[in-house]
Amino acid sequence: MTKLTKTDVIAKLAESTKTTKTQSEVFLNAFMELITETVKNGGEIALTGFGSFRRTKRNERMGVNPKTGAKITIPESYSVNFKVGKKLKESVN
Repeated sequence: MTKLTKTDVIAKLAESTKTTKTQSEVFLNAFMELITETVKNGGEIALTGFGSFRRTKRNERMGVNPKTGAKITIPESYSVNFKVGKKLKESVN
């Protein structure tokens, strides 16, 4: 199994688009910032065939401290959900 780091992704983007690594890094950073800002503000990014990113709310709930066994209240929070697109899902099966 291959694990690509951000540096690896930048290098592969530069190679496949015939641009410099610096240009690819600028593009990747802008893309990540676009996703972050859109999801942060409650929006959704939908990339047809690839997948979509959206913010989901986790309600307040009860939990247990694993060390002490005491019950604790876990406050509500937000998370990011990625739903895999049909093309990507089919390509891995």
